[in-house]
Amino acid sequence: QVQLVESGGGLVQPGGSLTLSCAASRILFSFYDMAWYRQAPGKQRELAARISTGGSANYVDSVKGRFTISRDNAKKKVYLQMNSLKPEDTAVYYCYAHGTTDYWGQGTQVTVSS
Repeated sequence: QVQLVESGGGLVQPGGSLTLSCAASRILFSFYDMAWYRQAPGKQRELAARISTGGSANYVDSVKGRFTISRDNAKKKVYLQMNSLKPEDTAVYYCYAHGTTDYWGQGTQVTVSS
């Protein structure tokens, strides 16, 4: 059974940083485009960042210049480095694998508050 397990969420003050990690198992990781989605309370889930199998990254405008997505195919992990965090970044962040079949992680809570 394929698993995507996120970690690294938590409470951080505005302007702070967090790094999220997603560990994949039972998946040909290097063949999957990977992404981080987020869902704020009362809002639809949205794409925050994605990275292709070749390492090309794309970001939603609201996180450009602050977030960096990266992947380590050998470790089967994808990361989201989040800097200059704002209260509006508060959300549950989900890891997503897109390939012949799509998979979701269970999510990790990120709360930005003073």
